[in-house]
Amino acid sequence: MTAPVPDRTTVPGAELLAPQVDLPLTPEEAAYVAAARSPNTRRGYASDWREFSGWCARNGHAPLPAAPEALSGYITELAGAGAKVGTISRRLSSIRFVHVMRDLPDPTDARRVTAVWEGIRRTHGAPPVRARALMPPDLDDVVAACGSGTDLAGLRDRALLLVGFFSALRRSELAGLTVAEVAEHPRGRVLSIPRSKTNPYGTEPELVVLPHAHRAARCPVTALRTWLEAAGITEGPVLRKVTRGNRVTDRPLHPESVNEIVQRAVARAGIGPGPWSAHSLRAGHVTYAHQRGASDRAIAHQTRHRSLATVGTYIRVDNAWEDNSAALLAGL
Repeated sequence: MTAPVPDRTTVPGAELLAPQVDLPLTPEEAAYVAAARSPNTRRGYASDWREFSGWCARNGHAPLPAAPEALSGYITELAGAGAKVGTISRRLSSIRFVHVMRDLPDPTDARRVTAVWEGIRRTHGAPPVRARALMPPDLDDVVAACGSGTDLAGLRDRALLLVGFFSALRRSELAGLTVAEVAEHPRGRVLSIPRSKTNPYGTEPELVVLPHAHRAARCPVTALRTWLEAAGITEGPVLRKVTRGNRVTDRPLHPESVNEIVQRAVARAGIGPGPWSAHSLRAGHVTYAHQRGASDRAIAHQTRHRSLATVGTYIRVDNAWEDNSAALLAGL
């Protein structure tokens, strides 16, 4: 059995993934090389490399191999222009990746670059902007504002919101979910996630549960079943594009479309400022479960976080008052 041959015109960042070798890769080898990184990662590498190459061309530097003075000048200009530390870090990772794939020295390890980078981090470092947690009662209002009846887009959005909140799936996992990965269970549904951010090779089975909720309006199982039946979906992608003419297509949602659907749904409900994104559903699950007494271990069982410390970073501002000594002093 041979590996699929990728279409080099549709693989984002394919030219960056091919290692520098004496003999060209066979089509089968090239397919496996492309499979080593997710499409989003390849797309990010390609975008970052184009940006760096363009900067080098404008400033008289060779991008490959990049000289330390070129790279230190580049990140200095990014920092001066207001780029976030996380953005600069991602650019450095992309530049490092391209050099490694061509068996070239890593320019990000040069002392000049590391010294400048350390200074940028200390000067401009700030907590990342996190998506606001979407959870009840705001979630109830957002779900209620979705269409119903024969409005297929509304039924899809309702299913996406409730499944996303209860399952705590990442946006790429929501977009990639298929009917075959949804199994019935007396207590609801069990979702099998073949690969994920923490399980990229699919070596460990990851199971996520969708429970029956006491209230039908908030039940993810009911919302999912209603959407699938109304859309006539019996196989393939669960969450799909719906045309303006209220027709369900065979095309799955793009992960970025999941973001947009959440943002539009929140706007329809008139909920306050965000930022909102698909991650708001995952953050909402963690925060709301914590408020209702779930342990970090129980939450990590559903979210599939490898570290309990990571779960703690999801607990939002509302929980800062819990078990806090300052709150106890307020009555003095």
